[in-house]
Order: sequence, then C-alpha cells, then structure tokens
Amino acid sequence: MAGRMVRSCVQTALKAVNSVVGLAGMAVILYALWMLRAWYREVTDLDQRFPVPWFIYTFLGLGIFLCLLTCSGHIAAETANGRCLSCYMIIVFVLIILEGAMTVDVFLNTNWEEDFPPDPSGKFDEFKDFVRSNFEICEWVGLSVVAAQVLSIILGMVLRTLGPDRETDNDSDDDTTVPARLPLLRNQSQHGPDYAEPNTSCRSDSWKLQILDKVNN
Repeated sequence: MAGRMVRSCVQTALKAVNSVVGLAGMAVILYALWMLRAWYREVTDLDQRFPVPWFIYTFLGLGIFLCLLTCSGHIAAETANGRCLSCYMIIVFVLIILEGAMTVDVFLNTNWEEDFPPDPSGKFDEFKDFVRSNFEICEWVGLSVVAAQVLSIILGMVLRTLGPDRETDNDSDDDTTVPARLPLLRNQSQHGPDYAEPNTSCRSDSWKLQILDKVNN
C-alpha cells in the first residue's frame, strides 16, 4: 500500500513537472505562428519572393517537439514502463546538452551570430533585441524550463526504479478469472453440498431385469 502511494506521488510530480515543458512548447508555437502571420502579411504587401524564414520554422519545430516530448512524458509516467521512461530520459538529457552547448556558445563566442545564416524575415534580430531588453525575465524562464527538465530526469529514474504497479495487474487478473468459476459455484449452491448425480445406467438395468422376470413367469 505504501509503495503504491509513493509511486502515485512520483507519477503526479513527473506529470506536473513535464507540464512546464509542455507550456513552454505551446508558448513557442504561439510565438512562431504570430511571427509567421506577420511575415506572410509583409510578403503579401511587398508582392515579392523572399527566401524561407528559417528562424520562424525552427522556432515552430522546437515548439512542436517540446509538445510531443510532453505527451511522451505523460505516457511514460502513466504506464511506468521502463523502456518508455528510458527513452524519455535519454531525449531530455540530449536536449539539455544541446541547450547547454548553445548557451556556452552565446556567452563565450563574441561572434556567435555568424554561426547562423541570415534571416530574411528579420524576426531573429527582433528576438535578440527582445531578449536583451528583458534579459532577467528570459533568464528566469530559461532556468525554470531547464530545472523542469532536470527534475523530469530525476523523477523518471525514481519511477523506473519503483517499476509498474504489479498489484493492480494481479487484481485485474483475479477479476477476470472469478467469473469463469461462478457457474460451478452456482450449480453447487443450487443442489446443496450432499447432492450427487443420479446413476441412470443402474436404473435402466434394474428396469430391464424386472421386465424379464415378468415375461418368464
């Protein structure tokens, strides 16, 4: 009973922490859709062909990836399957490494902007200006997302150690086997404990002997 309560608490905590990553993904998707709408409006007004705005589509793909990661995390937390949890933790770990590599590159490389191709939409420059003007807010948001990802890995490891709820599986197996035994129990309860099936062969033999005796007499 205590193990089931601990497992339930860990599952709930993993889902809650995983939801933070999902909210960040939805925010990224909404921001990318807003940039894409503004970009298409500008292109329509200018009536010219421009290269593909890689920054907008990259942002949109990142948001979709975070939402899919959140869904997989919820499935892994609900089932408590070892393989699902392992895949989820590996993906989150790789994502943290990529985020850390990009952060180190931005802070240590003074010419980090040259590592990216030019953005025809100009939204990349707007995003940089927004981050610089609201650096503290962006810093806390980024740290919160990274902390949620780290907690997801820790809780996933704990849940993987606890394993799935085997007591529930055993209870479900017992529930499925009981109805198959009910007809036998019902037959025994209807006839009583001392009930025995009549011996029809013995009755038929005695009846034939009586007929033969009458014929001989």
